[in-house]
Amino acid sequence: MQICRIERIREFKTYCERQVIYAITDLPKERAGAAQLLDLSRGHWQVENRSFRVKDGTFAEDACRVRSGNAPIALAHIRDCALALIRRSGRKPKPAREAFAANPRAARRAVLTA
Repeated sequence: MQICRIERIREFKTYCERQVIYAITDLPKERAGAAQLLDLSRGHWQVENRSFRVKDGTFAEDACRVRSGNAPIALAHIRDCALALIRRSGRKPKPAREAFAANPRAARRAVLTA
C-alpha cells in the first residue's frame, strides 16, 4: 500500500490557486513509483476532462432535472452519441451544439450519415 501527496498549482488571469490532494493505492512501490502514480492520476483527470466536463459544459448535464426510471441513462447515452458525432465531424462540442440547434436539418443529416 502507498499514500502519495500531489500538489497542483493553477494559474488564472488574476490569481493562482494551490491545491494539495492525497491518494491511496494498493500498488506496491516496485510496480508503481512516483512517476507512475502521477501518470495514473493524470490519466484519471483526462477521462474527467474529456468526457464528463465536456458533456456538462456542452449539454448542461448536471442541471438536468430528469431523475426517474431509465430516462437519465437514456439521456446520457444520447448525449454520448451526440458528442461522438460532433467529435467525428472535427468540430468543437459547444459551437457544434449551437450550430445544430440553429439548423436541425444539418443535425439530422449528421445523424443519418454517421
